[in-house]
Parts: sequence; structure tokens; C-alpha cells
Amino acid sequence: MQIEQVDFVSVLTQDMARAKQFYGRTLGLPIETEGENDMEFTLGQVTLDVFDPASAGQEFAPSPAGIAIRVPDVAVARRELEAKGVQFDGEIVDTGVCHFAFFQDPDGNKLMLHRRYAPRER
Repeated sequence: MQIEQVDFVSVLTQDMARAKQFYGRTLGLPIETEGENDMEFTLGQVTLDVFDPASAGQEFAPSPAGIAIRVPDVAVARRELEAKGVQFDGEIVDTGVCHFAFFQDPDGNKLMLHRRYAPRER
């Protein structure tokens, strides 16, 4: 099998209007498509699919795994989001190769601001 790229990643929501406000306004992601129970946003090089599982008879569960969102400067991006009311889970972490800071969307899906500043060792 030859894998070309990731086309989309998904998170679940219990409130489409609230998700649209958060991803569209708070994070500033452009909307690609919008339906009654599903919305797609441009998130860098992939599409972020936000879906209401109740519309398909499925249960809601927030994603604890986290989506790493690359930004030029984690501290600057964090301040911008905090000014919009986003609360972060702890301080900015410096691993020696990257900075990151965790936060959540209104449904509890984990997200992360991330910036690698050193090359990966091979």
C-alpha cells in the first residue's frame, strides 16, 4: 500500500453552532463545507471534520489524543487564544526540541499548540 497523505482528521461535537464558533471564530479556521451535522475546516495541510455523532445514532466521546497545531510561536499563539477566553491545561512545555501547550475545545477534545525548533535526531 502506498500512502499519499492524510486527507482529514475528525473530532466529535455535541453542539454544531458552538463548534463553528470555536473552530471558525476563536481559532480562525476557514470553513470548507458546512452541513446540518458535519462541518469541515481547513487546518493547515489537512481538513478538520467536526461531526455530531448523535445524527448517526452514535455516542459522543471527546478525543483525548490531541491534534498538534503547528504555529510560528507557541507563546504568542497562546496569548492570542487566552485573550479570546481559551483556557490552557498547564504551562508551555519545552522538551529541548519543541514547545507545546495543551487546551481543549468546548466539547473536551484535546488540542495542542506546537512548534519544533530543533531537528529530529536520527
